[in-house]
Amino acid sequence: MVDIGNTQTSYYAGIGGLLDLAPYRDQLGGADWSSTMNASTLVNGVQYAAPWFAGLRVVMYNKALWAKAGLTPPSTQAQWIDDLQVLRNTPGVSSALWLPGQDWYAFDGFLQQAGASIIVRRDGHWVGNLDSAAGFSAATLFQRLQSFGQAPRNGDEAHPVQADEFAKGDVASMIAMGYEADTVLQQNPGMAADIGWFPIPGPQSGVPAKTFLGGSDLAVARNTTNRTLALGFLKLALDDSNESAFAKQSGFLPNRAGLYSALQGNAYGEAESQAAPYAGYTPLVANWGSVEATPNPITTEFLTPVLDGEDQVPAADRADQEISARLAGD
Repeated sequence: MVDIGNTQTSYYAGIGGLLDLAPYRDQLGGADWSSTMNASTLVNGVQYAAPWFAGLRVVMYNKALWAKAGLTPPSTQAQWIDDLQVLRNTPGVSSALWLPGQDWYAFDGFLQQAGASIIVRRDGHWVGNLDSAAGFSAATLFQRLQSFGQAPRNGDEAHPVQADEFAKGDVASMIAMGYEADTVLQQNPGMAADIGWFPIPGPQSGVPAKTFLGGSDLAVARNTTNRTLALGFLKLALDDSNESAFAKQSGFLPNRAGLYSALQGNAYGEAESQAAPYAGYTPLVANWGSVEATPNPITTEFLTPVLDGEDQVPAADRADQEISARLAGD
């Protein structure tokens, strides 16, 4: 049995390492799996894995600062931007939104929302495609949002650790995973009542923005010497009781929407489950991992230069060239 990051399933399937689970899908509970989560387990339509759990980024906000500004969580992107403007001018707020310029997974959500195809198939090869109207639209939105705070344009969410910044008490909001609240409370236990969550708003009222859906898939090695035992473990791990228990304890999404009730009482989990139907992935191609390897050209060659004032076209072209080279194995 293999635990695989959900964007890596295509790689392991592509090298012939995974067992086709299609004959066992029903006995594993596959009829009710979330279509969003299950998308990462399919390679050319073949069921090479089963969705185990997933998580996505939502907005963590300081309820005390938002109340001080007279604000409640927004339901549209336009309202969110208006609220950030108010927060920026609220005493005691240093950053209305802490958004590092190289927060790749946050930017991926904005690319999805804009309808950008980061890569396209051309002449039999995958090539970079940031040089597009949708790619530019996503970068423009990110640039506007990033301007509402003091996060570095050339750093990511770990440099500095954004949860440490939030724990100082003067950051009004940031795009975060649920476990980052634990880091905040380790630094500042007095903030326990001040942490709230809401989905990243989309353009349409009540419809969350698209976000990156990260998580784990479970698979069986194709050359396993005990297929029955491996499949039995998968069936046990994926049953409703274990999926619900893991969701309740971790705040991560279970593999079917019918179990989201396990997230009730977890403010992050509730916000996350609202956004889940609209979430998506980085390109599910076999060697995508080479693109994200440090330094990630999408942020270092495109996004940060744009934030620093460079024209979008040459920055996108430079990033596309590097993306294409990495996908080609150069």
